[in-house]
Amino acid sequence: MTQRSDRLSLVADIGGTNTRVALASGTELRADTIQRFKNADYPGLETVLRAYLDAQGNPDCDGACVALAGPVRDDVGSMTNLDWTIDAATVARAARAERVAVINDLQAQGYALGHIAENCLHTILPGPSAGDHASKLVIGIGTGFNCAPVHETAAGRIVTPSESGHANLPIRTDEELALCRHFETAHGFPAVEDVLSGRGIAHVASWMAERAGTPRDYASQDVIAGMENDDPLAREALRFFVRIMGTVTGNLSLIHLPFGGVFLVGGVARAVAPWLGELGFADAMRDKGRFAGFMKNFPVYLVEDDYAALTGCAHRLAR
Repeated sequence: MTQRSDRLSLVADIGGTNTRVALASGTELRADTIQRFKNADYPGLETVLRAYLDAQGNPDCDGACVALAGPVRDDVGSMTNLDWTIDAATVARAARAERVAVINDLQAQGYALGHIAENCLHTILPGPSAGDHASKLVIGIGTGFNCAPVHETAAGRIVTPSESGHANLPIRTDEELALCRHFETAHGFPAVEDVLSGRGIAHVASWMAERAGTPRDYASQDVIAGMENDDPLAREALRFFVRIMGTVTGNLSLIHLPFGGVFLVGGVARAVAPWLGELGFADAMRDKGRFAGFMKNFPVYLVEDDYAALTGCAHRLAR
């Protein structure tokens, strides 16, 4: 059933640090209602939603959709980097809504595709045009890492969740193997997210500094600032990051065949985007032996829309 365009819905994007909440009229996000809440100030999502609705005059919400950074099963989600568990019953109670959806945040990004302003989409790697029903792939690199394939079917769009950031880190070189062994010692398991995330960039730079005999604890912003100031170690750390990013993007593209495009989202993806070309992202993504030419079928785009997940939640509800 399609949602009536005059009905209000509550949409929320829950990250590890902040939660964004807004109202939507049908599939149209009401930008003037967007508010951001610091999660540390609240014991759970229910109090966030109630505070938001109180501030908005307690509007009558027909539906509610929340997207969270963590795995969701049977309308129950557990935050990966926050001690919150979120379920449909809690959301329904807080929003006083009859229709409720709890989804992964990358699923919300997938539902937003096709509804993002053109000036918020930038081409990283061009590719051939594809039909309207071509599959797409959203890859998120921020506080963590994840992906969500997007499929167009006769029954409508289907965006399937995953926890791709916790798969094994790919290993091609002696340097990558040395880093994996370092992660095994420090964390017990070398996962993709240990490199492809904000803390991942910091991990790589700190490891390289230790190997060079100049130990230093880096933060992700230190690496970006160092790259801007021609710091050789920062450049080498970011080169390593971009190579892994290209390898993982290529692997996921071969698994999901996103002829409709790969869409990069997240603060870290946006931060490193200016250097993807010079640091070899395309070469790493397409380094697939006899399938190297085939990899050119997958265009890559950068999404620069802070509220895409909220838009995606509105479209998910309106299905």
